[in-house]
Amino acid sequence: MSSISERLALVQDRIAEAAVAAGRDPSSVQLIAVGKTFPAEIVASAVAAGATDLGENRVQEAVAKRPEVPDARWHLIGPLQRNKAKAALEAFDVVHTVDSFKIADRLQYLLGAHWPDRRLEVLLEVNVGEEPQKAGVLPDEAMELLEHVSGCANLQVRGLMAIPPWQDDPEASRPLFRALRELRDRLQEASGLELPELSMGMSHDYHVAIAEGATYVRVGTAIFGARG
Repeated sequence: MSSISERLALVQDRIAEAAVAAGRDPSSVQLIAVGKTFPAEIVASAVAAGATDLGENRVQEAVAKRPEVPDARWHLIGPLQRNKAKAALEAFDVVHTVDSFKIADRLQYLLGAHWPDRRLEVLLEVNVGEEPQKAGVLPDEAMELLEHVSGCANLQVRGLMAIPPWQDDPEASRPLFRALRELRDRLQEASGLELPELSMGMSHDYHVAIAEGATYVRVGTAIFGARG
């Protein structure tokens, strides 16, 4: 059984290889090590091995773990409920899952009330597969959401995030990764805003996501192992 440090190094090497193969600078892709369901000491070992950015799906998990983990940048990559927004602001540095006016307005209200000098980096979650059960704004509604969120003084929109439908074949996700990039490009051109970030790709398909322009890849299993 390989160690977390060995698996982390392997993922980092593969990210660099995928970036170079796509004609990109490896430093343009940021690995987010996703430690959901794993205890704080395991997540801490990944940071000790060189992980700088951590992802969690659940707000309460991050609230419990962060005090026990060495300094890192924490990303919320799971759904955010309005009643968890204040806890999320206390636990996370970046929120990838803003998908409605209500969530944006709640974050803006809390930031204005409690952290008036803070600008929170956020990404807009897009339901690229247009799955009825999935979170995320529909692609056709993304411009309206972007305009609203960019008007929130304490939120800084940095780009888009997506979780495509699960496919056994990573190549099957390529058209949706490409669609997210093309949507980002259209939004950027139409709005005049800089939207440099694309959060897409997980353990089994991050190499394809990188080829299509991912700047954040969210990798859990390939670093921490299978979840129980």
